[in-house]
Amino acid sequence: MLDTFSGNIQPHPIEDEIKDSFLSYAMSVIVSRALPDVRDGLKPVHRRVLYAMNDLGLQPNRPYRKSATVVGEVIGKYHPHGDSAVYDTLVRLAQDFSMRYKLVDGQGNFGSVDGDPAAAMRYTEARLARMATEMLRDINADTVDFVPNFDESQTQPSVLPARFPNLLVNGSEGIAVGMATKIPPHNLGEVIDATVALIDDPELDDAGLARHIKGPDFPTAGIIVGLSGIKSAIETGRGSIRVQAKAHTEQMRGNRTQIVVTEIPYQVNKSYLLQKIAELVKDRKLDGISDLRDESDRNGMRIVIELKRDAVPKVVINNLYKHTQMQQTFGVNLVALVDGVPRQLSYKEALRHYIVHQFEVVTRRTRYELARAQARAHILEGLLKALDNLDEVVATIRRSRSVETARNNLIKAFKLSERQAQAILDLRLQRLTAMERRKVEQEYRDLMEKIEYLESLLADEAKIYGVIKDELAEIKAAYADERKTQITAEEGVDFDVEDLIAEEEMVISISKGGYLKSVPVNTFRKQGRGGVGVAGMDLKEGDYIDHLFITTTHHYMLFFTNKGKVYRLKVHQMPRMSRTAKGRHIANLLPLAQGERIAAVKATKNFDEADYLVFATKEGTVKKTRFQDYNTPLKNDGIIAINLAEGDELIDVRHASEGDEIILVTRDGKAMRFRQSDARAMGRATGGVKGVTLRGDDHVLSMEVISDEAADLFMITEKGFGKRTPLSQFPTKGRGGQGVIAMKTDRGERGRLAGVQVVKPGTHELMLVSNVGTTIRMDCASVSQQGRAAQGVRVMNLREGDTVSALAKVVASRGEDAQGTSDELSLDDITGEEVTGESSAGPREPGTDEPGLSVLVEESENGTDGTGG
Repeated sequence: MLDTFSGNIQPHPIEDEIKDSFLSYAMSVIVSRALPDVRDGLKPVHRRVLYAMNDLGLQPNRPYRKSATVVGEVIGKYHPHGDSAVYDTLVRLAQDFSMRYKLVDGQGNFGSVDGDPAAAMRYTEARLARMATEMLRDINADTVDFVPNFDESQTQPSVLPARFPNLLVNGSEGIAVGMATKIPPHNLGEVIDATVALIDDPELDDAGLARHIKGPDFPTAGIIVGLSGIKSAIETGRGSIRVQAKAHTEQMRGNRTQIVVTEIPYQVNKSYLLQKIAELVKDRKLDGISDLRDESDRNGMRIVIELKRDAVPKVVINNLYKHTQMQQTFGVNLVALVDGVPRQLSYKEALRHYIVHQFEVVTRRTRYELARAQARAHILEGLLKALDNLDEVVATIRRSRSVETARNNLIKAFKLSERQAQAILDLRLQRLTAMERRKVEQEYRDLMEKIEYLESLLADEAKIYGVIKDELAEIKAAYADERKTQITAEEGVDFDVEDLIAEEEMVISISKGGYLKSVPVNTFRKQGRGGVGVAGMDLKEGDYIDHLFITTTHHYMLFFTNKGKVYRLKVHQMPRMSRTAKGRHIANLLPLAQGERIAAVKATKNFDEADYLVFATKEGTVKKTRFQDYNTPLKNDGIIAINLAEGDELIDVRHASEGDEIILVTRDGKAMRFRQSDARAMGRATGGVKGVTLRGDDHVLSMEVISDEAADLFMITEKGFGKRTPLSQFPTKGRGGQGVIAMKTDRGERGRLAGVQVVKPGTHELMLVSNVGTTIRMDCASVSQQGRAAQGVRVMNLREGDTVSALAKVVASRGEDAQGTSDELSLDDITGEEVTGESSAGPREPGTDEPGLSVLVEESENGTDGTGG
């Protein structure tokens, strides 16, 4: 028979006992281990590590101490768990690849992005980072509650004052029982701006918040692709964010290419990533890779992936994103403790709770400072009363038999409090001098001003919020930095990227070699005519600017290729670089196939810069399509712009409006001029109609849209012979004919046509480039005007075996006078070339000044007009 020990044992069903015990365990894990507090963004162990280091005096300006000292302090006083768990916490707080803003300043081996573990705690040293002092500032000013530790021998803070929103700034991650949290880090400046905006406007909506917080900002940088996940996270606290490694291509010897990865997604192990790539290449799941090596050093990350000669870099990069951790998803799950209860929070709710916490911190600190100021003022009032009656006070003290008697006599005689009387008794004789009296009076006046200010602060909530904003601004000024993680938008997302990007004017330049870059217009300072320019684009020898646009970050750039496809990029998606940078190769931005190259570029904002686009192909086909037909979401690999016959390719795309005429010029010197209305408007995915009939192996070299009859047609042959012929000499005929002679050419001494441009003397300059890279620049007026049947004159002297490969046109504008300034951006600003008084082709006409250059470059091989909309 069971002895119940006098009824002290009560029967309890085991299922109820398990349920109650597990619930208690679950709540302990949730509250005491796994989830951060919404106010300071810290879990208990992180909070205890920082507080213990502060207690040990490990300030940023003090010497490092062994990590084992910190771990022992934390375990012995605040966190009775395993030393490895505490040391792991300390290590993570010191890792610049784990924390966006480190809270611990570590010395020694604290691990690496390759997954290498930190050295043992007896070898490493640590102290608080400067940012951690902002988390702990005013902790001794009664700003937060203190609670007993595990054995009630010490007290510890229940939360830190946290003078910046650490929950969003550094993020957090933890797995509790039945729930988890995963909060990405963000940029300090952006989060502070959002907090201030929310203080100013408590009704600020999520879109308003997103104008300040662009998205997560990971310590390992990388690229966030798409905005829908960011939008969802901001609005609900949950979202799926796709993060990619940052990679670019570099040219190697032997016409080979290598992919260089400089940034990887957050929490990716670099060593494992390299191992995975090697395994995929070995298993033939990744093609086109010939070598793989890690060239990372103290200057940064550099993973080099060498490609085979026939590999397409964009395809290899896309496969790396698909099959490896070079692209992965970060699942945002913003769960934090609010008043000890786990809650799913939106960004706005998280910041609201932080603002409430800061309001309490500032209020409690103000009350603490007010109480201290009032206590000190009370003492000073007594000292001033004693100094006013110094002889009587001294006599009273001398008559007293003991300290106790003296204190009571002073209280009675001068109506003092006990504290005031004791302060008088403690007064040193040196304080009785006239100078010391003035110091006491000044201190009292200062204290009364402070008391008045503190009382006004407590009486006005708006002033307290003002203090919070001022202190956040100080922290932003001291610690904020630029974003590390780049954000790019996907086509078709419902979250408008323009809401996050300021509209500003940009200069887009594309070189003949395919290097593209975007530079803010304000990078180029205004100069007077005749200035020497500034250091410009670092181009390879023989390369030159092919397309030049002034546009804005909200414009589209349409890239038409010789294969008849069109790709679309927003200007803000293009590489933003310094004025002197070479740029990034176009193949890194567009998934061009082998042999595919850019034939024409157009800039547009609303697809209303012209009525039509006119296309011309090498085999003489033309097509006219409404410009608005291309205002459609594009796939990642582009869409069809024109259907091409086998062996044909696109050579040019031009804007055209009602009343314009088109002229096609062939390699053998034939010109076909007709009205653009002769070609009916067709759909986007069509092949067009015949524009000119070709003989033999002749093909179309250039297309020009004529809107000004007063211009000339400039033509140059492969052997350097050129001329200008008035457009009026070219009759307008019906589309599809053989055309008329534009210039007599041959396949011997003079060669076939190499370039064609519509020019106006005094307005345009020409740039001629040969196969070996020789470039000359001249006024078009320096070339004589001749009739259609003329063979032209020598324009460019070529070495034996060299030929003219390209012709570019620069539109120039004259300044008002030599001292005037021009608002127009010069080609020289981009290339860094100094404009001289003479061109390479010979002296100018008498009295002709060198004009400042406008933003228009045209090149005859693909006929891009570069007007940019």
